[in-house]
Amino acid sequence: MRQIHVRPAAAATAAAALLTAALTGCSSGGSAPAKADAKVGGKGSGGGRAVTVTVTPRKAGEPVKVAASGGTLASVTVTDGHGGRLSGAVSQDRRTWTSDRNAAPGTTYTVKAATRAEGGAAGNTKSTFTTAAAGLVNKVDWRPGDDTTVGVAQPISLVFDRPVANKAAVEKQLKVTTSNHTEGSWGWMKDWSGNDRVDWRPKEYWRPGTRVTLDARLNGTDSGAGGGWFVRDYKLGFTVGARQVVKVDLDSKQLTLERDGKAVKTFPVSGGTPGADTGSWRGTEVLMAKEGTIRMNSETVGLGNAYDEMVDYSMRLTWSGTYAHAAPWNAAYFGNANKSHGCIGMSDANAAWLYERARVGDPFEVKGAETKGQVALNNGFGDWNVGWEEWRAKSALR
Repeated sequence: MRQIHVRPAAAATAAAALLTAALTGCSSGGSAPAKADAKVGGKGSGGGRAVTVTVTPRKAGEPVKVAASGGTLASVTVTDGHGGRLSGAVSQDRRTWTSDRNAAPGTTYTVKAATRAEGGAAGNTKSTFTTAAAGLVNKVDWRPGDDTTVGVAQPISLVFDRPVANKAAVEKQLKVTTSNHTEGSWGWMKDWSGNDRVDWRPKEYWRPGTRVTLDARLNGTDSGAGGGWFVRDYKLGFTVGARQVVKVDLDSKQLTLERDGKAVKTFPVSGGTPGADTGSWRGTEVLMAKEGTIRMNSETVGLGNAYDEMVDYSMRLTWSGTYAHAAPWNAAYFGNANKSHGCIGMSDANAAWLYERARVGDPFEVKGAETKGQVALNNGFGDWNVGWEEWRAKSALR
């Protein structure tokens, strides 16, 4: 590619024509990768060396780099076709500029640079390039919802549509900010659905009132083999509500709602009948959703035709089908025996009372000798069932 030397003072019209010709020759179009450098030069009024600006957008997934030869960069702006802007920084010697974001696939960028020649003359350059379109696109499903208030055990949870082989590269783009500098870490796992998933949980339960923001700057990140590119960013914010902990003791068959460390109410319940198929899980289960009145069919959880009921005040605790809910048909067992198919059953009145007060993200801490085992990390939000160091080790950046 040729260099164009432009005299900024003598013939402005001719200079503009030459600059237009140079930029046309340096732009890549369509979906082809922008492999060639874009070079635009200018000569100062003192007749010194020309300033040559080189743009090297090698491909999507890498930062845009702008370099000046024969002078320095006064400023650089890089914008896409939708008005978005890639921010970046000029080096200390002002000869290079690098974006702090990767170029995204299938995007046309316009690069404008203001220069100053070594002789002092000012100049301006402009060029465009287009990155290749993404062959595969990866998307994200996230919890909790944006602008919500959640319980103290709620993790940030991202589940990906396609595989994530480049876990470290993805995790680097996930920025969590809290109002009180809460310590926490990301942890990778396979979701119950079989898809890749990453959760961020604090070292301990959230402090009430904490404001949390996730800035997932994923646009332009390659998720790796078979996963494709991310082509958008995600941002969400939520607030942590009061400290509520639901403690379920399946030895005594009692449930206690604690708020700020004090018992608000205790009432009798019945858990799962002891056994590998019907026992309840133990450990910390996080309230995932308040689903109201739903149909519970045992065939959907591999228990044949054991039950098919419309159930009121249903509060989901695991993906495998554990709920806390009203179970009036088991009234004789509340406080006396564990006789459900794995759920935590209670009277209509107590279920209505708990349903009104419970918040998505509240922890249910379940214990008992008749439970069938500890709930898995990916079965709902079981993140709290490992110690802090074990959790931190699940980060791709450690």
